[in-house]
Amino acid sequence: MGRFWSLLFLSVPVLGTLCYLAGMLTRSGPLALWFPENVNSMANEVDQLHDLILALIGIVFVATGLVLFWFTWKYDASVNDQPVRFVHGSHKLEFWWTAIPAVILIGLAIYQLKVWSDVKIRRPMLAGLDGQMDTADDQPMPPQFEVVARQFEWRFRYAGEDQLLDTVDDILGDVNELHVPVGEIQVGSLKAADVLHSFFIPALRLKSDIVPGSQQIVWFRADKPGSYEIVCAELCGWGHYKMKGRLVVETKDEYQLYLQSLRAKQYQRDFSQPSVAQVYERDSGETGGSGPLGTNLSLAGGAQ
Repeated sequence: MGRFWSLLFLSVPVLGTLCYLAGMLTRSGPLALWFPENVNSMANEVDQLHDLILALIGIVFVATGLVLFWFTWKYDASVNDQPVRFVHGSHKLEFWWTAIPAVILIGLAIYQLKVWSDVKIRRPMLAGLDGQMDTADDQPMPPQFEVVARQFEWRFRYAGEDQLLDTVDDILGDVNELHVPVGEIQVGSLKAADVLHSFFIPALRLKSDIVPGSQQIVWFRADKPGSYEIVCAELCGWGHYKMKGRLVVETKDEYQLYLQSLRAKQYQRDFSQPSVAQVYERDSGETGGSGPLGTNLSLAGGAQ
């Protein structure tokens, strides 16, 4: 019976390795468990860090499984008639199995600082009045779009012709559908209307928790046209599963046509019906007189 358990323990690293290979090599179907293709060139280091950590974990996982198999197989009671011999420890062994993981973790901590800085801290900049980058008057690139997460959908708003949010020419987007131009750096503002959400676009390696009452800034550059999944990666209530959206990456001309169509729907409406701003305010809880967001939406929605 002991040999049976030995083989059972051996199957764990074997099956784990097979599942890893299947997920990495399969591109479609139920076995496609890997990340989708990375289309955000600003997040290549995220994949490198992920692969490095996964490789280290995989080595420890397989090595531990093999050692466990070897011990249970070699010292099975059915084939050993020698009395049990107790070992009370080895200071050298304990030193090395403490020092090696410590060095690995410290190395990962140092390496991930640059990755974290690139994707969370070093915000894209614009040249100041002198027209030159990397000078004292550089300014952070303003957000081109806003994401408002609410139970249970994504709402989007785009900067108008002035390229600034929270102004009278803001453009209200379609629910659960974000459009961006291909090959251009995009900066987004994330807000939550009710509870904690997490804005996750796997193809961009972009994930950011959205905390009610605060604003998060994200940035990326989508280098390949297409449609990509947007999901909520934080359990936010009974309808969490419904928070599925899509990111549409298109050419600059297609993006401008999309904004024009949104602007036309926003301004050329039936004035006997509630305005876009009123619908937005009613559903999100914002009011026209409660602050800049409500005021600007009321102006953008048309005269009442």
